[in-house]
Amino acid sequence: MTTISLITGASRGLGRNTALHVARNGGDVVITYQQRAAEAAALVAEVEALGRKAVALQLDVGKAEGFADFTTRFCAALRSTWGRETFDHLVNNAGHGDFAPISETTEAQFNRLVDVHFKGVFFLTQALLPLLVDGGRIVNLSTGLTRVAAPGWSAYAAVKGAVEVLTVYMAKELGSRGIAVNTVAPGAIETDFFGGAVRDTPEYNDFFAGITALGRVGVADDIGPMVASLLSPANRWVNAQRIEVSGGQGI
Repeated sequence: MTTISLITGASRGLGRNTALHVARNGGDVVITYQQRAAEAAALVAEVEALGRKAVALQLDVGKAEGFADFTTRFCAALRSTWGRETFDHLVNNAGHGDFAPISETTEAQFNRLVDVHFKGVFFLTQALLPLLVDGGRIVNLSTGLTRVAAPGWSAYAAVKGAVEVLTVYMAKELGSRGIAVNTVAPGAIETDFFGGAVRDTPEYNDFFAGITALGRVGVADDIGPMVASLLSPANRWVNAQRIEVSGGQGI
């Protein structure tokens, strides 16, 4: 049976790349977007051109009060597109960056990071667990900044650290259902994350390339295949792991 993977924040960057690799591996996808409806529609068309099915649904992962409505819309999409009441994989990818020293971080910045990256992951997963098949997979996205500290990223890295701990607890509590849960932690990547800082600012790009063993920063195509591979039966025994995909950044 064809698998269905729900990938949050997939209108761009790592989520988009993951969706394409899932499709290339023979899976169907449901993607979420916050505001980029046109980009999401373009990704749906690209997945369909690969011979797979795709649906795009709007979702702000930072607003947990909207998860009940999203679950209803997601259920309707599963029924209308696949004739199913369940799905197979959840990739908690949606997120944003916010850079500020500890002394200058505002409560609003901090709260938004918690709402999107931690509270959102926790309660969206909770809302969708009744729909996730036994033997399914969950992948949570973290960051290399939980291992190597860089001034200005304290709040962002801290909430990602919380997600890494949450991943282990998810794996423990969901193991009786055969659901494997892992974290993928990218290093510096050339995407439009944080306004495309690594991609478009030569000083940032050169700095991170210089502290990476393979001598460059990453690209989305370095991460999507890793996430997609964790959804496959070939990696069924990988569970409760933090897998850093950074080219050897900061070693």
